[in-house]
Amino acid sequence: MSLLEKYPVIDGTIELYAALSLDSTPNLLRQRADLNFTNEHGNTPLHYACFWGYKEIAEDLVHHDAKVAIANKYGDTPLDKSRGNLAKSLHDIALEAGQDLKKISFKDQSWLGLKTRSRDATLSRHKGINIKELFQHEQLASTPSGMTYRGTWQKNDVVAKILNIREVTSRISRDFNEEFPKLRIFSHPNILPVIGCCNSTPYLVVLSQYMPLGSLYSVLHESSGVVVDNAQALRFAVDVARGMAFLHSLERIIPEYRLNSRHVIIDDDLTARINMADAKFSFQEKGRIYHPAWMSPEALTKKVTDRNWEASDMWSFAILLWELATREVPFADLNPMEAGMKIALEGLRITIKPGISSHLSKLIKICMNEDPGKRPKFDMIVPILDKMKR
Repeated sequence: MSLLEKYPVIDGTIELYAALSLDSTPNLLRQRADLNFTNEHGNTPLHYACFWGYKEIAEDLVHHDAKVAIANKYGDTPLDKSRGNLAKSLHDIALEAGQDLKKISFKDQSWLGLKTRSRDATLSRHKGINIKELFQHEQLASTPSGMTYRGTWQKNDVVAKILNIREVTSRISRDFNEEFPKLRIFSHPNILPVIGCCNSTPYLVVLSQYMPLGSLYSVLHESSGVVVDNAQALRFAVDVARGMAFLHSLERIIPEYRLNSRHVIIDDDLTARINMADAKFSFQEKGRIYHPAWMSPEALTKKVTDRNWEASDMWSFAILLWELATREVPFADLNPMEAGMKIALEGLRITIKPGISSHLSKLIKICMNEDPGKRPKFDMIVPILDKMKR
């Protein structure tokens, strides 16, 4: 039973009710909403539960991973708002759950539009983006799917991806408007949402929050300055698994998303977040594959409509687990076309190397079962990874 089903009316506390879920849905926990979501004051649902002295609600929240150390914009954590023995009770529950009790400073995210976003993701508020100015900013990457620039919007650092489209026809423009809102997923801490877009002929631009550390691929294989030991690698794995479990709990998203380390962004607090800006729109690069090393054999040989996409994502996750464990690029000695052909037609598979723990090795093999129907679901492996992490 969810919190809102147990407490449909909480003494008129509208702030708590609203904070518990952006859309006020009654199935908060089943929908895996972010319990650590903050409002413009930096308060989480746990802040309000503690302030009003709702002990059972507060304890329920912490049992479901609500953080006791998140500080609001005034520097107060939920524990600071607790009365009587509630602070000690929540402190003990958090310790038992393995929470880090170091205070998490307030981070103003009001500019993201989380509180006032329109249901249909109206694009008018993003039409003021100056495309010509973007070309004068730092170019972060140039890929077949588009050029990515670092820019500013509402005085905040953003990443602007200009899609590589030969001609923005009226149909493509319409499809972009229909598909873009599906990438505005603000309700999970391991998803990096698209925060805005610009549909202005001849450009289609997708905006997301700038993360200085870049992608998981960069952190693992390029000079990022981040030390990734086995413990941190497992934390990244748990983050990605949680994010994918959330995506799989939704109706299938369009555009298409392909999991690999280039499409996972690392936040400045070393949280891994699946980057929705890397999804492919229906009109974009049909039939083209650029990173087959992470893809399942059936994803390389079958039509999108003929394969189990959840199972294909699980195979990709297994490759990512191997990548995290070895800190190596899969099939680095082959070019993408060679790797794709050998995986699809010649049975090429990653080799489990000595030094990888037996538990992780077994999980990788299970997630790469040659029979897609026998691969586990993400919500099944999250608790397994959580146990490995401790």
